Amino acid sequence: MHRVQTFTAQMLDALDLRGAVDDPIIEGIGALPSAFPVTDFASASIATAATGIAALLARRSGDRPPAITVDRRLASWWLQLSIRPLGWRLPPPWDAIAGDYACRDGWIRLHTNAPHHRAAAEAVLGRHADRAGMADAVRRWDKTALESAVVEAGGCAAEMRSIDEWQRHPQGRAVADEPLVDVATRAGTGRAAWRLEPMRPLSGVRVLDLTRVLAGPIATRFLAGYGAEVLRIDPLHWDEPSVVPEVNPGKRSARLDLRTDTGRATLRTLLADADVFVHGYRPGALAALGFGAAARRALNPALVDVSLDAYGWSGPWRGRRGFDSLVQMSNGIADAGMKWRDADKPVPLPAQALDHATGYLMAAAVLRGLLMRVDSGDTLTARLSLARTAALLIEQPRADDARGLDEETAEDREPAIERTPWGDAQRLRPPVRIDGTPMHWDLPAHALGGDEPVWTTGTASFTR
Repeated sequence: MHRVQTFTAQMLDALDLRGAVDDPIIEGIGALPSAFPVTDFASASIATAATGIAALLARRSGDRPPAITVDRRLASWWLQLSIRPLGWRLPPPWDAIAGDYACRDGWIRLHTNAPHHRAAAEAVLGRHADRAGMADAVRRWDKTALESAVVEAGGCAAEMRSIDEWQRHPQGRAVADEPLVDVATRAGTGRAAWRLEPMRPLSGVRVLDLTRVLAGPIATRFLAGYGAEVLRIDPLHWDEPSVVPEVNPGKRSARLDLRTDTGRATLRTLLADADVFVHGYRPGALAALGFGAAARRALNPALVDVSLDAYGWSGPWRGRRGFDSLVQMSNGIADAGMKWRDADKPVPLPAQALDHATGYLMAAAVLRGLLMRVDSGDTLTARLSLARTAALLIEQPRADDARGLDEETAEDREPAIERTPWGDAQRLRPPVRIDGTPMHWDLPAHALGGDEPVWTTGTASFTR
């Protein structure tokens, strides 16, 4: 268990939460098979987010913090899918040509789930109906040249590097110098007057969510599970059909066109009345729309502001498009997995663990910001990245758990039926227990864009 304890301590230290509550209990045995300690990593990130909830409860009640227990089996499965459709299936998670391809001198991954990212790859490699045609085109390229060409075309690609190669790369060196969670504080508008309800400790907290696959929606799903009002905002035509049923319970979802005056005016109103802003736009993108950091502070000086990107906030790739699967190729995880399994192709983690761990750390950063609002009135801004979260995983010794996870049973699922637009479903039981404060969602998952872009709670939780 030493790895999960080490991970937890490092994560709590990054957010100044260590010692805020008793050490979380990690129960169960076994692990997901991997070249890396993925189950320990997942359990620690969930425990860190839960620590923020428990610390808030203790601060408001004056009582001893509630105990936290994380279930290793459930934590592992929540990295993959928590929803269990009844009589229907989720759409395929990947576009028909997304995936790993052999180049003349190694491997590359193309991420083509978004139509404009596929179009960028095809602008370089030609249009292909299937992976076979794309594979023929890719084999004519060297991996570094192809990665550069696709990225310059506005697409998403990553050549496979080793861990050593990444650590020598300018971006790898830049990421290594960044903190796990880059936290900044500033004087606020006074301590928050907050009516915390122990059963739903985040009830009334308004969370504006401008994130998409996958870390940000994981963060806001966690916050919604403890009562936060999460309002997700997406562009007019964006969709994530294979992901939304998984990440959208407990949330409301609206669409805005931020290229229009009307859309930007609506977002300004929402930001002014929010408690928390979680966003995943690339560096500079929000500023170009008139919502840079200074503009956000002017709109709402008390705002807890948490953001993420893929490849870090410094270095030559700080604005590069990226996703979990691409970061795993860039930083050596997929190469290490291939060597560990003695395989002839890249072997990624058994789940998008970078997304999930970063998402729980984002939720913990939000909760640290709410604690500051209660304690001192100061406000928090935090930045995280998939690449920096990955660096923490890579630091730990290779997983050596001989035992896998016990099979899932009916007792591992919530008995309640979730009535989604796609059909009935069940959820796995939550991976964490906080004594006296259950995690559950007040709304079933539903499709993007079905709600109005307004807050529904009568008053915000924090006075300004």
